[in-house]
Amino acid sequence: MLLSKQISIIYFLRLIKWDVMAIFLYACLVGALDYLSFFKTLSIPLSISAMVGTLLSLLLAFRTSQSYERWWEARVIWGAIVNDSRTLIRQLIQFLPKDEQKQTFIKDFAVRQSVWCYALAESLRKCPSSQKVEQYVAKLDKDSDNRPNLLLTKHAEQLDELSQNYQLNANKQVQLDNTLQRLTDSMGKCERIKNTVFPRSYSVLIHFLIYVLTTIFPFGLDDHHWAIEICMATIVPVLFIAIERTAILMQDPFENKPTDTPMTALSNTIERNLMEMAEMPIPEKSPASTTFYLM
Repeated sequence: MLLSKQISIIYFLRLIKWDVMAIFLYACLVGALDYLSFFKTLSIPLSISAMVGTLLSLLLAFRTSQSYERWWEARVIWGAIVNDSRTLIRQLIQFLPKDEQKQTFIKDFAVRQSVWCYALAESLRKCPSSQKVEQYVAKLDKDSDNRPNLLLTKHAEQLDELSQNYQLNANKQVQLDNTLQRLTDSMGKCERIKNTVFPRSYSVLIHFLIYVLTTIFPFGLDDHHWAIEICMATIVPVLFIAIERTAILMQDPFENKPTDTPMTALSNTIERNLMEMAEMPIPEKSPASTTFYLM
């Protein structure tokens, strides 16, 4: 789990309550039809229901696998952001010659990089900017619709200033530029995942097959009792709905949900590490917020 406490079953039930209710009502309707004179003699072998269930299982397995791959890719990207953020400050500590301004430059980069992480997380989650980001952007001479990109541009401008002031050799400039490029690539990968919608056709087909299974399942059961038919015609499709909902939770890792990539916690870790490297006061861990999950 990504949270310090487990996600309650109530949270998950709230996500599927309308689907469960719709399936239950539809199962009641189909169960009632099974007792009408015209449909009472109709019998659909359970092998047909088993075939539909097998097809559903294959589709859900593919859907769940693809959703997990998106979630895991997002986590790998943010792992790279953690590493590259530390590398950037470590390179500056190593490459810049010792003088009175060295520590000032390192502190500027450490603060800006930590703010960049928070700004990127807030941009991906489409939630209001935190006070920390707002205060830093207010100090700049301009704002942008893409604040993470703006902050990386400020990185590039100051790196250019450093290369001119300290006459850094080409090898050191290339290494710093490569680190900045990796951060830019990570930002672009996150934006690609955020803006790429999972094909809607999968959900439509899965829901269609679930209701097909709900329709034919009661006609293959022995007519022992109407309540048993309704329960079985509800429980089996709901299990498939629950699996699909799990895939939906994972397919969008930047939607400010408990199952998201833990960007806030990672940003706070990066900030604490960079402040320590820059010999600045280490901030406390981020408190809980009402606008995003502390993950």
